[in-house]
Amino acid sequence: MKDKRTLIGSISLASALILQLAARCIPGFGEWYGGTVYPVLVRISGSFLGSLPFSVSEWGLYLLLFSGLWYGVSSVRRALLQKWTWRQCIGRLASMGFLVLSLLACSYTVGCGINYYRAPFSSYLDLEIRESSVEELAQLCSFLAGQVEEASQELMEEQGGIYPDEGIRTRFPQQARADMVALGDRYPQLAGYYPLPKPVALSQILSVQSLSGVYSPFTIEANYNNDMTAYNIPHTACHELSHLKGFMREEEANFIGYLACIGSSSTYSRYSGYLSGFIYANNALFRQQPEQAAQLQAGLPEAVRRDMWDNNAFWQRYEGRVSEAATRVNDTYLKVNSQAEGVKSYGRVVDLMLAYHRQEPEA
Repeated sequence: MKDKRTLIGSISLASALILQLAARCIPGFGEWYGGTVYPVLVRISGSFLGSLPFSVSEWGLYLLLFSGLWYGVSSVRRALLQKWTWRQCIGRLASMGFLVLSLLACSYTVGCGINYYRAPFSSYLDLEIRESSVEELAQLCSFLAGQVEEASQELMEEQGGIYPDEGIRTRFPQQARADMVALGDRYPQLAGYYPLPKPVALSQILSVQSLSGVYSPFTIEANYNNDMTAYNIPHTACHELSHLKGFMREEEANFIGYLACIGSSSTYSRYSGYLSGFIYANNALFRQQPEQAAQLQAGLPEAVRRDMWDNNAFWQRYEGRVSEAATRVNDTYLKVNSQAEGVKSYGRVVDLMLAYHRQEPEA
C-alpha cells in the first residue's frame, strides 16, 4: 500500500512539474491549454459541482482537515496497538502526506498554474495602455463619480436606498453569471459556459485573511465573501468568474469584473462596478493629488459615502497579524506565478480603465 501511494504521488508530482515547465518554457503552450483543455475542465466541473448549492472547495477543505486529523490519530493508535516503531509510524504518515500533497499540486497545475502563462486579456484588446497624466486620471475619477451618483439615484428610486435586501443578495450569483455571459458576447475570449459563483458559508475565514473572494483551482469554483459590504459582491463575483476563462492576473480580473458590472442590466451591479472602479482610480489620484481626490469623494452622495465607510469599518475589524501574514503569503504566491509586482499589481487596473475610457469615453 505504501509503495502504491508513493507511485501515485510520484506520477502526480512529475506530471505537475512537467506541465509547469512546459507552460514556462514552451512558447504558446499556456495559450493553447487555456483555450482548449481548460474550458473542458470548467464545463465538466461546473456540470457536476456547479449545481450544488454550497462551495465544494470550502467543505472539501474542512473534510481534508478532519480526515488528516482522523488519519493521524488512527495511525498513532495502530502504532501503539501493533507496537510499531516511531520510524514506521512516521513513514506511514509521510507516505500519505506525500500522496495528498502531490495530488493537490497536480490539481493546482491543471486548474490554475498553467493559465498564468497564457496571453493576458489586455493583449486581445485594441487599447492604448500608456502612462497617463494626472489630469487624465482626475477626469476618469470625475466621470466615475458621476456614474456612481447616477446609479445610486436609480437605486433610491427602485428600492428606496442603496442597501440591497436579501432578495437581491440571493440573486447576485445568477446576475454575475448573466453579466459575464453578456460580456462574452463582446469579447470572444470570455464567451462560453459559466457556473454560478458561490458564497463561502464561513466567510469569516476569508475576512480574517482580507480576502473578498477566492478561485479554487482544485474544484474550479469561483467563491466570494458573503459577509462583506454588499456593493463589493457583484464585482468580486465577476472577478472570480473571469479566472474560469483562464485569465489569472489579478489586475485584469478586476478590469474584467468592472466591464461586466458596468454593462449589466442590474442597477446594483452597475453601482458595484462603477463604485469599485472609482475607489481604484481615486486611490491612485490620492497618491498624486490628495486634495482633489478628497474633494471628489466628498462630493459623492451621502448614502454612497456611508456605504464606503461601512466597507472600511468592516475590513478594519479584521486588521491584525493574520491579515498581514495572509497578504504576505498572497504577495509571494503572485510573484512565484510570474506576477512580479505581487499585490501591487492590483493597482494596474487603473491603467486599463484609463485606456478603455480613452477609447470609449461614454462607456
